[in-house]
Amino acid sequence: MKELVETNEGSLAPKKHSLMRLLEVRELVLIVLILLGGFAMSLVSPIFLNPANLLAILLGVSIDGIIAAGMTVLLVSGGFDLSVGSTLALSGIVTCLCIKAGFPVPLAVSTGILSGALVGLVNGLIVTKWRIHPFIVTLGMLSIVRGFVLILAKGVTIVELPKSFTILGQGKVFGVQFPIIITIIVIILGDILLRKTRFFRQSYYIGGNEKAAIMTGIKVNKVKIISYVIVGALSAMAGVLIASRLGAASVNIGVGEELKVITACVIGGASLNGGEGSVVGAFLGTLLMAILLNSLNLLGIDVYWQNVATGVILIAAVVLDTDLKRRREDAAQ
Repeated sequence: MKELVETNEGSLAPKKHSLMRLLEVRELVLIVLILLGGFAMSLVSPIFLNPANLLAILLGVSIDGIIAAGMTVLLVSGGFDLSVGSTLALSGIVTCLCIKAGFPVPLAVSTGILSGALVGLVNGLIVTKWRIHPFIVTLGMLSIVRGFVLILAKGVTIVELPKSFTILGQGKVFGVQFPIIITIIVIILGDILLRKTRFFRQSYYIGGNEKAAIMTGIKVNKVKIISYVIVGALSAMAGVLIASRLGAASVNIGVGEELKVITACVIGGASLNGGEGSVVGAFLGTLLMAILLNSLNLLGIDVYWQNVATGVILIAAVVLDTDLKRRREDAAQ
């Protein structure tokens, strides 16, 4: 009888181990969850699989996905940025003010993106040179940049923008809007750079063990600063696309964006402690969040519950990551 029990336990152990390893392949798990969620919603609401609704989901994902690509690079290196929502708003205001001032559209867009990169540069310099925690720095920058947004726009929405600008967010190729196409390009490039290039792969070493990375000769401060600049620039790009899509630049746009993006990145496998994550995973996390929020709308659930759902998902994702990490550490010992 004892031998039978031992045999059963022995047969269950490999299966349990295989299941744990499968759960660690975050991208695969997310794809399964997205498919199951989509299938369930198609049964509950016939509107869900409507092409217009699916394109609306992808259009919403396009903004969050662009920022999430940069945020993943930053999270992998052990940092994070709470000012992305304010940066998004700033770039839209700067771009539209430049257009109103007579700047050519390409120059105005470049100026808007440059404003976001500048915010990222300031964040990176303060974090690395003065060794101040990213939470404090970027939280303060969130308020500072939002203040500049209100000052520059005088608290009002900028409207009546030329078609040469709005086409960037409203134009289509084979029925697919430009923001979706731009997001796909950013995700593919971001994933290749983070996985394959020597420079960005250093982010994993920095996030995993910064002291060891310094001892091996990695220029930690340089990598971190560039990561902050990338996040700022991509947030600005998202802001330009929103302004172009809406045909207006609002001072209230981007409020709460940082929570949505960080939640999507953590769901996608990025660790708040650094050293883990992928751009594709972050995009899938963004898509899963978008499907969830879209489902809440289709089911007629009050929009205010979306913030509750986002917070609950963030906490659950962090708890799951912490538990999986602890199990891996226990198995390694």
